[in-house]
Amino acid sequence: MANDGKNFRILKTKNKLRKQQLLEKHYQQQLEEHVEDVKLSTDLKVEMEALKKSFGESGDLIARTMDWGGALQQEIGIVYLDELANKDLVQNFVIRPLLQNESEPQNKGDIWEEITKNIVEAGEIKEITHFKEAVDAILMGDTVLLMDGFDKGLVIGSKGWVAKGISNTRAESVIRGSQEALNETICISLSMIRRRLKDPQLRIKSFTVGERTKTGVMVLHIEGVADDEMVNEVNKRIEAIKIDGILESGYIEELIQDQIWTPFPLMQNTERPDAVVAHLLEGKVAILVDGTPHALIAPSIFTQFYNSPEDYYERYLIATFLRIIRLISLFIALLLPSLYIAFATFHPEMLPSKFAIAMAAARAIVPFSPFFEAIAMEVSVEILREASIRLPGPMGPTIGIVGGLVIGNAAVSAGLVSPAVVIVVGLTTISSYANPNFNAAISVRLLRFIVMASAATYGLYGIMLSIMLILLHMVQLRSFNVPYMAPYAPLDLQDLKDSIIRVPWKWMKTRPVLYSPDDVERERGENS
Repeated sequence: MANDGKNFRILKTKNKLRKQQLLEKHYQQQLEEHVEDVKLSTDLKVEMEALKKSFGESGDLIARTMDWGGALQQEIGIVYLDELANKDLVQNFVIRPLLQNESEPQNKGDIWEEITKNIVEAGEIKEITHFKEAVDAILMGDTVLLMDGFDKGLVIGSKGWVAKGISNTRAESVIRGSQEALNETICISLSMIRRRLKDPQLRIKSFTVGERTKTGVMVLHIEGVADDEMVNEVNKRIEAIKIDGILESGYIEELIQDQIWTPFPLMQNTERPDAVVAHLLEGKVAILVDGTPHALIAPSIFTQFYNSPEDYYERYLIATFLRIIRLISLFIALLLPSLYIAFATFHPEMLPSKFAIAMAAARAIVPFSPFFEAIAMEVSVEILREASIRLPGPMGPTIGIVGGLVIGNAAVSAGLVSPAVVIVVGLTTISSYANPNFNAAISVRLLRFIVMASAATYGLYGIMLSIMLILLHMVQLRSFNVPYMAPYAPLDLQDLKDSIIRVPWKWMKTRPVLYSPDDVERERGENS
């Protein structure tokens, strides 16, 4: 009889193990086929093994089980990623309260409510029912709590990865105004915007983009100011993105812009929180991407790329003067080398006699055509500029300046180029730096070579033809259904007050109408 009882217990244990193995195999098969639809299992061991397999038994995955509940001995599992979660928070506000709690629930049905309401002390908790929700939460730095016998879990907010401190702006430096730049951690960037925009109407919609990177993306707008149709269009385009990874906001910019076959940026990127707030107040939408300090602004028009945040901090006369200077620099950066090629090749008679003779004398020993020497110098400067960016620390600007002087002087001394072309290329390079936006400046640098080729082929006629084609291309561009050349094409006299000329603040009582803001008035009188 004793042997029969022993054999029965052995058989019962084997059946239990076989049933456990079959359950794990079935659950794992479900996960592999349709992980989005699989609900959490009531068997804690199955859930814990499935999570470990999903992360490939990764060394930084912390999966701990413990018994809780006194006589009931409820088994609980805690899962999080070591480098993404705040381990002090997990230890002090999740694990320690569970281990030190001495409550005695009367039945298992009370355990879940006891833990979620009275024991876990973290500020952010959320119930989940699907396996994919647990995986996504762990990847975001949160902690997942699972309990045997329950087909649901608890996500505990425990994000605590290492974040870079707030730094100064690099690409959009100003003399007057804030020196803070947005952060690579999206939560810190959002807090910097919230600190400047204390408006309860600020709306934030979160997305997770990238099948593998699962990058956090936030779309910000002010309800009652931004046009609802425009906001919905931005959200729809982001939701439609299907890609395995998003590493920088440039991915989002290229995937949602209206047209890809254009050298001009259709969305503005900025690293300044004050600039983001200024655009939100105009009725635009801001897009923050986790992992990059650059926010995207939509929609965008051409003139805003030549405006600096500092224009609104200085008096209107100074701001207008600086905008005109930037516009002049745009024409110099785009057209000066082309004008040199056209006059030197086709139209020397249009120059003053003394100047034409001096330029011809300087070019007498140069073996190359004006087009070739201009192209050679421009390419050399572009290479130096790119090299100076890639060099570390203070070496970059030094190499750029010294390299340009040495190469230019050596080329003139060797008779390879004329002194006039060195002056032209130098003025062109300096003018291209006057643009406060890098994306717009590099577009002009690219188009410069096309205009130079047209000038070498047809002279001034080629330059005019190139300008006409560029303008025709810009006029047909749209940024989220907003004309790119507004308020000039189509002409809107009301919005001209903040284009090339900035009028005093007391005259800008309304927001730009080209963005179709719901609330047009920026400043209200006593009777409003």
